[in-house]
Amino acid sequence: MVQTARPRIVSLAPSATRILWELGAAEHLAGVTRWCKDVVPAEAIEGLPLVGDCWNLDAAAVARMGPELVIGSVPYRTEAVESILKQGLRFLAKSPRTLADIYGDIRLLAATVGKQEAGEKLARKMESQIAAVRERTAAMGNRPRVYCEVWPNPLRSAEQWVEELVEAAGGKFVPCPAGRQVSEDEVIDADPEVIVLAWAATGSRARADVVRKRPGWENVSAVRTNRIHVVRDETLNTPAPILLEGLEALAAVIHP
Repeated sequence: MVQTARPRIVSLAPSATRILWELGAAEHLAGVTRWCKDVVPAEAIEGLPLVGDCWNLDAAAVARMGPELVIGSVPYRTEAVESILKQGLRFLAKSPRTLADIYGDIRLLAATVGKQEAGEKLARKMESQIAAVRERTAAMGNRPRVYCEVWPNPLRSAEQWVEELVEAAGGKFVPCPAGRQVSEDEVIDADPEVIVLAWAATGSRARADVVRKRPGWENVSAVRTNRIHVVRDETLNTPAPILLEGLEALAAVIHP
């Protein structure tokens, strides 16, 4: 990738914005999506124009900002990505699935802005803090079954990196595999002992009462024992170092 001394970047992904901020490279940002305000301090992006995201945006408006690079992340809408490319803009598409992918994204973005050393330090910080929580919970004999929901209709379970965080926090992710649409019967049959709600783009506004009222869920262990917890969605759904906050939240609800 050809680098400039200070590449102008338009971030369509809160995860990219958070990573650049943690790297001390927020000055490279020329524009951000409105969702970025939920993952970095307001002063970090104050005054920056707000653009759309990889689902809906005005690519011509993005082009007028004169970025050397546009960064996006899943989920993508084909038409949105095509509109960016038709403007002749360079587009970096992130599609992380695992924690290892996220560490790789950190190193890639760090290299893009000439902060390789900071990127290595940040990736290792994430790894070490997750390992520390894993070590803390390793001796716990009880590993509760945990269902993490990122969307209520249709039901969708959290991504694979959340499965890894649940394991580090001392739980067992159900139903497997992660990161897909699931049926109500699958969840009921898995009988989670803890339910975590982190509905995408809702902050902390997921509703436990909706889960309690689902037909057939009254006998699910987590419902019977009232272990339904809302976790701020940005801390579990943003593939960036903010996941460390989500990990602590998971550990607190899995092993109070």
